[in-house]
Formats: sequence, structure tokens, C-alpha cells
Amino acid sequence: MADDGLVLVLNAGSSSLKFCVYRASDTDAWRLEARGQIEGIGTTPRFSAEDGAGATLDARQLDASVADAKAALETLASWLRGRFERGRLLGVGHRVVHGGAAYGAPVLITPQVLDDLRKLVPLAPLHQPHNLAAIDAVAARLPGVPQVACFDTGFHRGHQAVADLVPLPLEIRGAGVQRYGFHGLSYEYIASVLPRVAPEIAQGRVIVAHLGSGASLCAMIAGRSIDSSFGFTALDGLCMGTRPGALDPGVVLYLFQQLGMSAKDVEATLYKKSGLLGVSGVSNDMRDLLASTEPAARLAVDYFVYRAAKEIGALAATIRGIDALVFTAGIGERSADIRRRICDASSWLGVEVDLEANAHHGSRISMPTSRVSAWVIPTNEELMIARHTGQLLGLALKAF
Repeated sequence: MADDGLVLVLNAGSSSLKFCVYRASDTDAWRLEARGQIEGIGTTPRFSAEDGAGATLDARQLDASVADAKAALETLASWLRGRFERGRLLGVGHRVVHGGAAYGAPVLITPQVLDDLRKLVPLAPLHQPHNLAAIDAVAARLPGVPQVACFDTGFHRGHQAVADLVPLPLEIRGAGVQRYGFHGLSYEYIASVLPRVAPEIAQGRVIVAHLGSGASLCAMIAGRSIDSSFGFTALDGLCMGTRPGALDPGVVLYLFQQLGMSAKDVEATLYKKSGLLGVSGVSNDMRDLLASTEPAARLAVDYFVYRAAKEIGALAATIRGIDALVFTAGIGERSADIRRRICDASSWLGVEVDLEANAHHGSRISMPTSRVSAWVIPTNEELMIARHTGQLLGLALKAF
């Protein structure tokens, strides 16, 4: 394989297109050449990019005509041609939130695969349509380049049946209604680096807290997912930026039957108006809430911590104890206050937080005497996608 091969990783959202460019080599590990995003698609689009060391490569406003995935990809393709004119694009890897029951591992994208994934849009309306729009745009712009779908649900396949059960009648469950779990690419990455970063816990009972605008927990034993806080959709479990997390189904019935809300209104409420934003009435951003003196903002933060600690306790029961707690993603990696509060609420499990290490965002943030260790490990979903894309396309590269 020539050393000028490039793999493009895309993570498409409703108004953004995030990307990474990795260079493939026979002798080196995956090397990040560039990363960036086009944000504000459809409103005030802006392009930004940096190199693998974090130095700015480009930052500019775009024309308002960049209004959809196709236009965004055209802009990105033009920039890539100028930046990597001698590079050869070997493949494109995509984050796809939902793989359903049929897709438990990354897959080379075909028309049949796309048809199957479109049927899952109702299960992930906030993400799946945009993931698939990016695939369509690449297929139209670069028809000869192979594409790979990497699923956020895949890492959680293989659970015991009881862990994935939704206790509804068989005829409903037979239509694919089960607990799937999400953020799998993040958890898979953490599991892959534990033997190197924290070998003493890699084979143990570990709960990973992926805390960002979307938030969830995953209980692992020896790097395998045993259970997670997400369920049938990405609405379940922890309180999130605009999603409520665990909710009594009777509340949803009340919205329909007593408040007369339409299905569209209920969907918008659950996906875009609840969680931290709904409780605080201030913001869906944890940084804003921590800086606010508003009582409702403080309540939202308190509830976020309360739900996280409650779910950690529940997941500890499913794996019969816990050896380590790992924080990752935006809030998990950057908010020492939230980490401290969750560790304090979990002290009954044996977690003793080291206040100084935590304040300095150290890798290990628990006291040497702590029965349960606590860690901060940055996630890298994009690298996980690059690895999977390389494996499916036959690019023999090192794991790291």
C-alpha cells in the first residue's frame, strides 16, 4: 500500500459536518493530518480546520448557499483537494448512530445497507437522517470511493437477553423493540486503550461515563459491554442537554391524552426542549449552568449529578461491583466540578476523589487508598471509525 493513502472520517449532524483526515501507512500508526467542521449549515455556515498538532489551517465564513449536506460536502471536497492534492482517498468512514438488530459490526455500505438504515430513522430522528445524508452526498460526489458505516449501537451487541429486554408483548418485541445502547464507538475506544493507559483495570469491572450534550454510562467487564444506560432510543438513561433521560411512560401518555399534544410536538419536546435546557430554562450547556446563579440552573446541575450517581449504582449491581470509574467526552473530560460531585455521590461504592489531581485534569483522579479508582480518559470516536474503515478495506495498520 502506498504511503499517500488517506481515510476521511465524517460525523454529520443536523447543522454541522465534522471531519478528520487520517494518513494510512505501512509503517506508521494512523496519523491525524487534519480535523475540523462546517457548522451553521443552513444559517450562517462557517468552516474551520486544524492540523494534527492543533494549529489552525483555515477559519472562515462560508456563503449562505451551504445549506445542506451536499453543499457542505462540496465545500469540504474542494478544501481537501487543495490541501492534499497528492493524496489518494482510500475510503470514507461514517459515524451512524443506529445499526438496529441487523448490524452489530461496521459494514461496507451498499444500496441494501442504506435501505436497511433508512428504516431506523424513527429510532434516532435527531441523528440518523443526517448520517445517511452524508453517505448519499459522498456517493454522489465520489462514486468510486468505498464507504464504511460504523455504528454507535454495535459495541453493545452480545448482551445477555435480560439486559436488552423491553418488557412489552412478544408481537411488539418481535418488530425490533429492544434496548440497543449508544455511544458505542466512544466506549469501544476507551476499552481499546485501557490496556495501555490503565492496565490495572483493563480486565476488571469498569463503568465508563460518557458525559457530553448526549450522556450515558456503560458497564464493562474485561473491555466488553455488559449493560448501558441508554435503551431503545437515545432518550433513555441520564439527563442530557436537551433530552430528559429516564422518563415514566405515563408522562408521555399524559402529553397526548391530557395536553392534546401532537406526535410531532411530543417528539420535539423530548429531543430538543427537555433535559438541562428544560429544567433550567437557561441553557443546555453545562458551562453556562455552572456559571449561573439562577436556582433553576443549579437544580438542573443537581439533577444531572443525581441521575448519573443513581445509574452508576444500578450498573454496579449488574456487574456485581466496580473496580474503576472512567470519565470521558466533553463534560467528563473538562468539568472537574461535575466529576468531583459524581465521585462524592458514589463514595459509598469506594470512590475517593483526589481533589488536586481532579482539578488539574489528571489521568488518575482518585486517591491511592481509594478502593475504586477514578480516571479521566479522552475519547476518540473518529480514530475508532478510521480503524474500522481500515480493517474493512484491508489496510493493515497498527492499533494505535
